[in-house]
Amino acid sequence: MLLALALLLLAVACDKRDAPNKTPERTAAPFTNYIETGDLKEIRKHGVIRFVNLTGPDQELLPREGIVTLRSIDLANKLAAKLKLEPIWLQAETPRQALEMVQSGQADVAAYTLTDTQARRELVDFTIPLMQTRQKLVTSKDGPDISDPAKLKNAELVALAGSTYVDTAKRLLAEYPQANLSILQPKVYEDRDALMDLIEEKRNRVVILDDYLAENLSSYREDVRIGADVSPSENIAWAVRKDSRHLLTTTNNFLTKNLVKSPADRIADWQSIKKSGVIRFLTYNRPSVYYVWKGVLMGFDYDLAKAFADQHDLQLQVVVVPFDESLIEWLKAGKGDFAGALKNITQERIDQGIAFTTSYRETPEQVVSNRQHPEIKKIQDLAGRTLTLRAYSPFIATARALKNSGIDVTVEIAPPEMSIAEIINKIADGELDATIIDRDDILMAASLQPELLPGTLVSDPRRQGWMLMPQNQKLLKKLDKFIVDYRKSVHYEKKIAAYFEPNKWFTQSVQARVVPGKDLSPYDTLVKSQSLAYNFDWRLVVAQMWQESNFNPKAISPVGAQGLMQIMPATGEEMGFPPPLFEPDRNIQAGVKYLHWVRDRFEPTLPAVEKLWFTLASYNAGYGHLLDARRLAKQLGLNPDVWFGNVEVAMLKLSEPQYFTNARYGYVRGAEPVQYVRKISRLYRAYTDVASSEPSMLLRFFPNAPAPVESPRAR
Repeated sequence: MLLALALLLLAVACDKRDAPNKTPERTAAPFTNYIETGDLKEIRKHGVIRFVNLTGPDQELLPREGIVTLRSIDLANKLAAKLKLEPIWLQAETPRQALEMVQSGQADVAAYTLTDTQARRELVDFTIPLMQTRQKLVTSKDGPDISDPAKLKNAELVALAGSTYVDTAKRLLAEYPQANLSILQPKVYEDRDALMDLIEEKRNRVVILDDYLAENLSSYREDVRIGADVSPSENIAWAVRKDSRHLLTTTNNFLTKNLVKSPADRIADWQSIKKSGVIRFLTYNRPSVYYVWKGVLMGFDYDLAKAFADQHDLQLQVVVVPFDESLIEWLKAGKGDFAGALKNITQERIDQGIAFTTSYRETPEQVVSNRQHPEIKKIQDLAGRTLTLRAYSPFIATARALKNSGIDVTVEIAPPEMSIAEIINKIADGELDATIIDRDDILMAASLQPELLPGTLVSDPRRQGWMLMPQNQKLLKKLDKFIVDYRKSVHYEKKIAAYFEPNKWFTQSVQARVVPGKDLSPYDTLVKSQSLAYNFDWRLVVAQMWQESNFNPKAISPVGAQGLMQIMPATGEEMGFPPPLFEPDRNIQAGVKYLHWVRDRFEPTLPAVEKLWFTLASYNAGYGHLLDARRLAKQLGLNPDVWFGNVEVAMLKLSEPQYFTNARYGYVRGAEPVQYVRKISRLYRAYTDVASSEPSMLLRFFPNAPAPVESPRAR
């Protein structure tokens, strides 16, 4: 059982806007780095503390089993707050470079999971261990025998450049001179799926990885085999400059107080939960429950569970249960302390030996069908129709009750492997007639997939709650009190609006004002200046701005995205524009700079127009989900270098468990980035017709470029 901190490398929007707090605009200039080789006293004089890692301030990974509040980034930011210093995040290409930046005074703390070795201690001092690990051999399903390093023959050892894995690989070459081993040193720290893709290119390749990284890969990829240990147990820690004794002591004291271990499987009472400092929450990676969007961990159940943990000064450990396994069985096995995934409170579930909290949400069941078919306005309209229900779902009983009441409706049960998302997608495609799901899910799905038509309600509102073991009466009382109080708060209403009410701006059918000879927006001059600096067509940026905020400079999302371009505060910081970002000039500067940063993450060989669509999709959903979609597109026989009709199709499928359970970044509300790119591309073309003083980006790169061809699932 790994320590919870094995997920330190993992990380983590809804677009419902509210009026922002009236916070004065900060006009701090973009950060310019400097050399500082002193201790904490000298660091304080700058007012900032500089952290370096290999990803910058964002790690978009989906924690599947870990204490979500104890990532290196969260810990470092918390340390900065304790020191009353502003955290600045710097990015290195390799662990070696990160250490050299600390040593030379270009950074103050290497806040990354670094292996503490004697050779590295010549450069820096290390903090107390965050965890311990062993290096292991890892390969694909068809790779070499890795049960013992002595069995390696003609293998190419893949060791990430600048890491301690390279030393291990060199040692193996020396120990087994007759094995004909070689070494490949790629730089793919940010995308370990790319590392596994590299392994699969040749059957003789074997990568060296720490055990927690290998186990994380195997948690969602079925093509990973983990083999023998190739190192002794090693400490993983942060690093500071040598002789920075005050900074080292302060950091060690902070880590000692904040690091906690993940508890073993247990049926825990409230006293043992408080003693451990950790409460474990069982849930699914699925819509409105727990997922990552724009690098932010989100979900109605997750947000409420996190608020409960914070209220009681506990670390929240999220344990993602496989889609095809039961939350109740995991709860009864002691793998979590409470469980939730918008579960209806039913006697059938209580009879399985669990207890429910008081209800935190009530929602009725509703019919949904395809807009091309007759509308199901009332229950009698179900006559002659076919309802396809997900296997084992509570909606089956509702459908059968309707049939037994005399309604001539056909009730079919989908295969067990078919998810609600897949059923909904098939209805949108016209392959299935109709189904019954919770009204909340229908409203969100229909707002993003215009082919869907919500119909009649078929039940009273069903109560939903969290599950726990009946003997945990004190925990039950704590949860009940929290829910009762939380439901009275303004926070609860904002969560409901964010997760269960369609976003009027995103789903709006009214196009932006397009008048020949007139400005496209009130901000054309600002956009032109910034777009020119980063080689974007300014009309594209205006089209994106309309999609993001309807030209509302005060727009703010539930997770804090701000202004015209809906910039996340952490993203603004990274781009050199500290929040708040409601002032149009700074918001546009930060947004266009971020667009440029995202675009530069794609390979230079990618066609420029495809890179543009990929950039927009990444801006909306997150770069990680775009990587997953491209990888899935390739697996499906689609072109991973083309967005329309190819990668967008894969993006849609990442809302279905059979696909997102094997994706590094998990579930994505795929219809949103698909619609996002389509709406911007259409509006962009309209803008080029009325503001055509220069050729559009499409025409500059592809003079004969046709309009995007809509795939059946991307309308």
